[in-house]
Amino acid sequence: MAAGGGGSCDPLAPAGVPCAFSPDSQAYFALASSDGQLRVWETANNRLHQEYVPSAHLSGTCTCLAWAPARLQAKESHQRKKRKSEVTGTKDQADLLALGTAVGSILLYSTVRGELHSKLTSGGHENRVNCIQWHQDNDCLYSCSDDKYIVEWSTQTCKVKCKWKGDNSSVSSLCISPDGKMLLSAGRTIKLWVLETKEVYRHFTGHATPVSSLRFTTIRPNESQPSDGITGLYFLSGAVHDRLLNVWQVRSENKEKSAVMSFTVTDEPVYVDLTLSENKEEPVKLAVVCRDGQVHLFEHILNGHCKKPLTSNCTIQIATPGKGKKVTPKPIPILAASFCLDKMSLLLVYGNWFQPTIERVALNSKDTHICLERDISNCWAPTVETAITKVKTPVMNSEAKVLVPGVPGHHAPIKLPPAQPKEAENKRKLGSNEATIEERLGAMDLDRKGRKDDLQTNSFAVLLTQGLESNDFEILNKVLQTKNVNLIKRTVLRIPLRVVIPLLQELTKRLQGHPNSAALMIQWLKCVLTIHASYLSTLPDLVEQLGTLYQLMESRVKTFQKLSNLHGKLILLVTQVTASEKSKKMTSPGQKAKLVYEEESSEEESDDEVPEKDSDDNWDEDEDKDSEKDEGVDEDNEEEDEDMEDKEENEEDREVSSEKELNGDSDLDPENESEEE
Repeated sequence: MAAGGGGSCDPLAPAGVPCAFSPDSQAYFALASSDGQLRVWETANNRLHQEYVPSAHLSGTCTCLAWAPARLQAKESHQRKKRKSEVTGTKDQADLLALGTAVGSILLYSTVRGELHSKLTSGGHENRVNCIQWHQDNDCLYSCSDDKYIVEWSTQTCKVKCKWKGDNSSVSSLCISPDGKMLLSAGRTIKLWVLETKEVYRHFTGHATPVSSLRFTTIRPNESQPSDGITGLYFLSGAVHDRLLNVWQVRSENKEKSAVMSFTVTDEPVYVDLTLSENKEEPVKLAVVCRDGQVHLFEHILNGHCKKPLTSNCTIQIATPGKGKKVTPKPIPILAASFCLDKMSLLLVYGNWFQPTIERVALNSKDTHICLERDISNCWAPTVETAITKVKTPVMNSEAKVLVPGVPGHHAPIKLPPAQPKEAENKRKLGSNEATIEERLGAMDLDRKGRKDDLQTNSFAVLLTQGLESNDFEILNKVLQTKNVNLIKRTVLRIPLRVVIPLLQELTKRLQGHPNSAALMIQWLKCVLTIHASYLSTLPDLVEQLGTLYQLMESRVKTFQKLSNLHGKLILLVTQVTASEKSKKMTSPGQKAKLVYEEESSEEESDDEVPEKDSDDNWDEDEDKDSEKDEGVDEDNEEEDEDMEDKEENEEDREVSSEKELNGDSDLDPENESEEE
């Protein structure tokens, strides 16, 4: 499988460099460097076979490449010349090599003649070519591009046979079925096309990011399935920034369209190779080269669903030998890997892209981890020091006059760089040549008013990455204290994937702190979990990494129901209290008092008191008081007072007589009666 161009600035572009082994014998290994040059290496003796530099190699760099199938190569060579010597010679040679470019053109390069065979441009793509697939039975070539179209080319006429829209977004990968009647295309969703009618036969869910690899894993469908040549087949897909390789099965239309199983790796897949399974009992062998330079080997029999992701049976790494205690071994990245014809050995390409090393390694099924020690110091590799020594600065005298473009005899004044303060110079002399992070932040004037609003999202993402890697508390505070939700989203989108887990761990620490800071951290945590959900789901140790965050959220959620119940009760009490206070304060409007009584003093109140019960003992005192009061009354009321006194006396006589009769005291002496009167 040819990897995509990793030199692009697009963050969703696949990692690695376009490269591929020649079919069948794997005698050659072709790779296209980031400067647009094509190099073909011999795998047997690790020697550079050919080098080709296209005329527009800088503007139209190579984005993908694919070798022509062996059958097609023998057929074309037989048509060109009928001589037996050439036919037998080209059977073992990889002849045509298709190169897709960033400007939309496709180049066909002949390794036998060492020159350009033809160029496919007219009526084709208008944007970057992402993938090229040769048809194994005819002279057709299929390509997909960022312009959303799939093009079918004729290699004999170098013209477009058919062109149709493959997706609503860019199409990133293609694969032809083993029988040559179907075509898989993938952007983010995966579609299966009928090549004869150019109609969609099946839809599949796909990945969250663009698909970078697409391969069929089985040749023949199951016997229980209908014999249409495609139903029951399995195929594999890998995506950019995705650590899971999904396996799909072509089923009937009414069944689910999700993946039946998945393989988990340590990093984004860069190069994928596999051995096809011809029957049910034969397992599929898979070799996945990741961006971290490791190779993961899988061996599994494809038979229905598997819920858990499958881990690798063996992992291969290459490192330099550690000579002595002072020298530590350094990892050597593996660039590509391919199974040999015996399926028991592996071709490994490692080192650097300018001078790769190709080696055949035997596989042992018992080993789960293989670490190979290789010394590549003898290989040519340009270093920074040697490049600097070749640059010579001219020695200029004080009398020399610098001439610049402009009026003859005049030159523009040379602007000297601004003088730096002595303190900063002294620090640099004592320490390293690079400026410290504190000096950089001071130069950026982050503390000025309004400067935070003017900072671009790029600087926020860079600052956040630097703060997490250096564990600088001040930088993290200045970035994480922002309240702009849109700025937080854009910053989280632009941070590299390697700092997602450290950012979550930093947010977990801050969530345990003050509630005010925790409210800000919730916005960051929400953005990280929603934007990078697909990346986090592919981590094999996600539970261990986010265990503290999960426990923190679980403990706070447990008390949430109790707090909400208490909150509801308090709201009821507060509403009742406020309602009662309002009812007390409210007065009925428009009503006036009919009678108003005013008290003059406490002494008058004591004088005006009237006893509740009249007794025989204090009757005389009451009469005296009444007579005293009557003296101050006007003459007009004297008659009315006398009548009232007579009535009271008569009533008393009646009461006294009734009491006597009840007590049996009717025979009292007349003297006593007169005294009482």
